[in-house]
Amino acid sequence: MLRRLLPLLALLTTAPAFAQAPEEDEDDEIPTSLNGVGRISIQGGWRVTSNETLYTSWYGRTENQGLARAREVSGGPLVIGSFAYAMSDLVEVGIDLFGTGGKLYLREPDGSERSINLLSYGAMIGLRFQTVLPEVGPYGLVPFVGLFTGPALVSSKRQGEAVQESTTQAWVGTLGATWRLSSRWGLTAEYRLSFLRGPVGAPETENNNRRIGSFSAGGNWLSVGVTYTFPPEPSRPLPDGFL
Repeated sequence: MLRRLLPLLALLTTAPAFAQAPEEDEDDEIPTSLNGVGRISIQGGWRVTSNETLYTSWYGRTENQGLARAREVSGGPLVIGSFAYAMSDLVEVGIDLFGTGGKLYLREPDGSERSINLLSYGAMIGLRFQTVLPEVGPYGLVPFVGLFTGPALVSSKRQGEAVQESTTQAWVGTLGATWRLSSRWGLTAEYRLSFLRGPVGAPETENNNRRIGSFSAGGNWLSVGVTYTFPPEPSRPLPDGFL
């Protein structure tokens, strides 16, 4: 058993050195072409969102007028995974998987404070337009701007009520940059302006009016994370006699 563990331990102890040092078959020159490069980025951050529309609707009701507002929360955590491939030096196509949560609070007519748990997740596809600034940083800076859209599931659970869900279309404009620490690894910071809404409160019927309105799961998304890039596959000549 110990004999089997020794190679694994040796690999784990040397992995950080390989991650920091350039590979032996890599050139010392900074790569300036993005054509054919793939990447994976994992980012975490915070969603800054104003839900003033929801607050105005709730406290504007006749039975709620004069109530002191409950504590207001302006966002929630988010996580994003980006999978992208550069079709040329300027254009990258990508898929972004995202998830974000949060919590809101509303003051009830009896003076109590009721919480609303929020959750949204989905997948978006879009294009980023990018370039390389080789003089910035150890291996250059890659700024980009893009537009994404895709399906999303948005849900809320008001305290004491069932979960309310809706499937909708998310729209996101993005602006960011990757600071390349090596030919493979980099740090990415990204700002997204997102448009995404979901329902709050039970649906209205003839006998009740419990639908509060809708909340914003979009707003300003700020995230940072790690990027790993895959170099383009080298072109290989066809063998003699293939054609």
